[in-house]
Amino acid sequence: MDHADVHAIAVVVLGLCIAGCCYLALALQRTLAFARRRRGRAADTDYTPAVSILKPLCGDEPELDENLSSFCDQDYPNFQVVFGVRDASDPAAAVARRVSERFAQCDATLAIDDRVRAPNRKMANVIAMMAQAKHDIIIVADSDVRVDRSYLRSVVAPFADDGVWAVTCLYRGVPTNGSQDPLQQRPRLWSELGAMFVNEQFAPSVLVALALSPMDFCLGATMAVTREALDAIGGFDAIASHLADDQMLGRLVCAHGRRVELSAAVVETTVCDPDLRRLWEHELRWARTMHAARPWGYSFSFITLALPLAIAYELVAPGTLGLTMLGIAAVLRLALHYATRSAFRIRSVDASWLIPLRDALSLSVWAAHFFGRSVRWREASYRVDSAGRLTRAD
Repeated sequence: MDHADVHAIAVVVLGLCIAGCCYLALALQRTLAFARRRRGRAADTDYTPAVSILKPLCGDEPELDENLSSFCDQDYPNFQVVFGVRDASDPAAAVARRVSERFAQCDATLAIDDRVRAPNRKMANVIAMMAQAKHDIIIVADSDVRVDRSYLRSVVAPFADDGVWAVTCLYRGVPTNGSQDPLQQRPRLWSELGAMFVNEQFAPSVLVALALSPMDFCLGATMAVTREALDAIGGFDAIASHLADDQMLGRLVCAHGRRVELSAAVVETTVCDPDLRRLWEHELRWARTMHAARPWGYSFSFITLALPLAIAYELVAPGTLGLTMLGIAAVLRLALHYATRSAFRIRSVDASWLIPLRDALSLSVWAAHFFGRSVRWREASYRVDSAGRLTRAD
């Protein structure tokens, strides 16, 4: 490779590095703005229509009892909770029954139904649970999500505007090793890396996206939707064959001329990746989900990783400029790390020393997601077509 080729590569990498630093600066600004919004949100609201919460379950999970309990313990006048499993022998059914008994004042129901068949097993469960839903605002929340007592008030408030058909929430990741022994609670490295991805890369990317265009997607941790919207789009059946069901729900709502709103609430999801293989499968599934939903956007998302890009530039063109860009990228990345901890009220132990490893892993997952269409989801294998639809591979 001659000098001209090296110079051309250096110019390209420098341009990407500058773009990455601009992204980090914007992500930092939007994260700080979201923190101000959270501090200024009203503690409650008089708009409290009845709500049905659907909790699709599959198998026992770390802290499942605590997660389900948080949805029954809400400061809200009229709501029901429907827990759903597809098999009566599912361990999650016993946990749901125990939670329902503990919160006897809550209108909680366990639905067991395996008749609905759909490639997306979560949505198949949700479709079966809809028969038990009593109210006109439906909230679907993942099994690994935990919320505070003001959750329902925060999520429902935007529905006071008739133009809003769907509401969603950001979520923070909390690493855990799944152990019930208090002496063994230190999260594994892989869980910490997984939580950092949620908190420092995914959540800020959502805030940046909203700064550039109106929200046209939901997030699976909370998908709140009106029954009117479901009737218009064809119900949850319309998204039951898609891997990115949350993205598709928001897209269909916007296609009918209504809005998706981001609540000021931030919910919590437990991240339990026991080893590198599980973390890799988890993040590769997420990467292929995002690519299916937004092919061009995710294909160029590597520019958000300014720190690896700055390191690459210093390796290609060592010198003062490279060290300067590396310093800028490092400062912005570290500032975003601490801004997200404050904005999303992250309670896990600080692990800023993992930032270089976290960003290198993200770049590796991004590169690997182009090579194949298969994903692993709850121990099952699937293939994802170009439209984001699922088919069982096993």
